[in-house]
Amino acid sequence: MADELLHKQFPAYTPVPGEDYMSENQTAYFRGILTVLRDELSEDIERTVHSLQDETTVFADPNDRASQETDLSLELRNRDRERRLIKKINQALQRIEDGEYGYCDSCGVEIGLKRLEARPTATLCIDCKTLEEIRERQVAR
Repeated sequence: MADELLHKQFPAYTPVPGEDYMSENQTAYFRGILTVLRDELSEDIERTVHSLQDETTVFADPNDRASQETDLSLELRNRDRERRLIKKINQALQRIEDGEYGYCDSCGVEIGLKRLEARPTATLCIDCKTLEEIRERQVAR
């Protein structure tokens, strides 16, 4: 849901010819994306907390109770994923402040604007990420 809203609010960044990578305009653009995404996720988490506090229905039927517990479990798992994403967003915002945003943690090359638009919390360039995924698949076997 947050990704859908994100792409509607922020058109793709078009760099000015001759513009330096991670210029002030680019960092402001990504700071805006990350801030909006973090705020939307925080609002979703807050809504879930309020709805959980409001929904104290106790069902007599075991099937209804089981269904409610399954729904609750799924909702809590989703919120946990969002909480972890918020942590990554905060780390990305800190990297912007430190001047490290947009550069691969592994090899130091530019991650690329299109990759960052698709995944604003990316810390690896596409080549390093591909190698990491290959290694993960090999270890999993």
